[in-house]
Amino acid sequence: MPQPISRRTVLQLFGTSVAAALPGIAQTAPAAPAAHYAFTYCLNMATIRGHKLGLVKELETAAGAGFRAVEIWMDSLQAYLEKGGTLTDLKKRMDDIGIRTEGCIGFAEWIVDDDTRRNRGMEQMKREMGLLAQIGCKRLAAPPVGATETGGLDLNKAAARYRAILELGDAAGVVPQLEMWGFSKNLSRVSEVMYVALESGHASAKVLLDTFHLYKGSTPLDTLSLISPSAIDILHMNDYPAQLTPAAITDADRIYPGDGVAPLKQILQVLRKPATPLILSTEVFNKAYYKQDALTVARTALTKIKAVTRDVS
Repeated sequence: MPQPISRRTVLQLFGTSVAAALPGIAQTAPAAPAAHYAFTYCLNMATIRGHKLGLVKELETAAGAGFRAVEIWMDSLQAYLEKGGTLTDLKKRMDDIGIRTEGCIGFAEWIVDDDTRRNRGMEQMKREMGLLAQIGCKRLAAPPVGATETGGLDLNKAAARYRAILELGDAAGVVPQLEMWGFSKNLSRVSEVMYVALESGHASAKVLLDTFHLYKGSTPLDTLSLISPSAIDILHMNDYPAQLTPAAITDADRIYPGDGVAPLKQILQVLRKPATPLILSTEVFNKAYYKQDALTVARTALTKIKAVTRDVS
């Protein structure tokens, strides 16, 4: 069962303004605001995934475009290893081209009710965390894989299961990021992932949000400011066209940040981090982009994300 919630966890996930209103939470004076905010520009490999370059070429393309941070996909890492690649060589190549892996996208069934599947998913996450630690990657996405088609997931059980993988992460030095999926029947809204993260009672709990999924899951943005920015390390950045409703829009409809109608600057003003840079990871699955030169796509992604953040201070 989840452990009692500590004051540190409340402050981490919701910030001092909300924590001060909760009974039993000792109040302290809020820290002075930072003088400036910063972002780390990151390329999620989904953006050039359709080019089928292979992991090493993906990394080289990102570096060539000017990125210094990426999110890789676990299946690409596994394919690299299955073809004879080694983690030592991969880490050296990353160092040589000046790229660091800020996160990894994985799909383990850690949250499902079925004990056999969940135990298998836990073992999968343990293995994957071990691989990531060897290349200096400290984050692994933990979406509600296997619990997307049928609603009614007990969020208290989900919290206990999230705590269990956080404890696996303690041993590996890799933090699972609780990912919200707007199309899922469970964990489709910020309120749900924040509840699970908070109820886990673990100080390392983090949530992974996405501007597309905020729209797809119809999360109200006016209350987004209740979240403490310290609860989020990575924000997946993308945009969407005006004519598609949340019910109709799909992953393939994502476009470059700034090319659509998403309130990106409003979101960034709320989630920007006062102490450490917020990692902005451009993640699109656009088939039209996959038909273009991969380096051009990556360069465009970096140009677009920089333009969106230019006036955010």
